[in-house]
Amino acid sequence: MAEVSAVSEIEGVYIVTPQRFEDDRGVFAETYRRSWFPEGREMVQGSRSDKVKGSLVGLHYHLHQADYWYVVSGKAQVALVDIRVGSPTELGVYLVELGDDNLKGLYIPPGVAHGFAVVEDMVLTYLVDGYYNPNDELGVRFDDPSLGVSWAISTAVVSQRDLSNPLYADIKDYQRPRYGLRT
Repeated sequence: MAEVSAVSEIEGVYIVTPQRFEDDRGVFAETYRRSWFPEGREMVQGSRSDKVKGSLVGLHYHLHQADYWYVVSGKAQVALVDIRVGSPTELGVYLVELGDDNLKGLYIPPGVAHGFAVVEDMVLTYLVDGYYNPNDELGVRFDDPSLGVSWAISTAVVSQRDLSNPLYADIKDYQRPRYGLRT
C-alpha cells in the first residue's frame, strides 16, 4: 500500500510514496487511488506534459480544480504557494523534487499556486477533478520576490502566459480562492 503524508507547510497538500514492486521484468507501482484523499473529488481528466531541461511552468492556480501530479521520468523541482484567503497556511511555500530519484505523487487542492522547474527532461502525468475551464486558469508571477520561491534552475524557458502573470500584491482578494469553500 502507498504511504500518504500531509504536507505541514500547506494545508490540504499530500505527498504519496507508492509501494514499488520490482523483479527482472521491471517495476510496477500503483500511482493514484481516489481513497487516498478524503477531501478530494473524482478525477475526471488525465493529461501528460513533456518538458525539456530548463523549462519553467507556473505559477498557476485554480479556484475550483484540484490536481494530482506524478513525474514518470526525468526530474522536476515543484513549487507550491498557498494563496487561499483565510487558510491557516496562507503564503506557505513548499518545494519538492519529483522524478527518477523521488517517485512520489503530489495532490494539490484548489487555491494552491503550483509550478515546476525542469531539472532533467521529464514526463509529467496529471489528473484533475474538473474539465478544462479557461475561467479557472489563473496565475501569479513565478519570480515574485514576495513569495520567496527559490527555483532550482538559473536560466529558465518560460511561456508568454507565465511571463504576463501578475505579482501577488496585484491580485485582488476576490480573484483568490477562499479556504474551505469548494464548488
